[in-house]
Amino acid sequence: MTRVSQEELVNRAIASEVICFPTDTVPALAVRPDYAAKIFSLKQRPQDKPLILMAATPTDLWQFVQGNPLEMKIWKQTAQKYWPGALTLVLPASNLVNPAVNPTDPTTIGLRVPNHPLSLAILSQTGPLATTSANLSGEPPLETLEAIDLKFPLLPILDSGKPGEKFGSGLPSTVAKWNANHWEILRQGYIKNLEL
Repeated sequence: MTRVSQEELVNRAIASEVICFPTDTVPALAVRPDYAAKIFSLKQRPQDKPLILMAATPTDLWQFVQGNPLEMKIWKQTAQKYWPGALTLVLPASNLVNPAVNPTDPTTIGLRVPNHPLSLAILSQTGPLATTSANLSGEPPLETLEAIDLKFPLLPILDSGKPGEKFGSGLPSTVAKWNANHWEILRQGYIKNLEL
């Protein structure tokens, strides 16, 4: 069991370790984007299932996308409406995205700002991190500290919450992809009635 303080968790993330913290949806595994391969290995995750970049503010994320002025305006309006929150936007990636985050299709990147004070506090100190749900690939997301401890005994986890307490809503984020000139819903998650 490796439960650590927020300060130690941030230091371990900066030192390129995979960490775990609560979000508004499900607990996240997170690592510096250039070390994303560590999460694929830990989760036994197929390379064609990309990670997403999570950050404390939308401003921290726009450098990782590329679009024309009209597209950027639409994307920022959508983000302003739903972030922080349970919406992941999949957008055309800029050359600043490390290919390790999306190995089979480095032309796109998923972005999200979580609506959770602890995750925002951590991300504000680490900068954007490559993230995914805390579970082995193909298994349901783990929702409590105890379940994460059992599955990933060496993983540093933020020590917060009461025993058995769920870390988040238990529902994954809704995923919307920009497709030429409109939004396409790739996964129906926490947000049900998107107005895009």
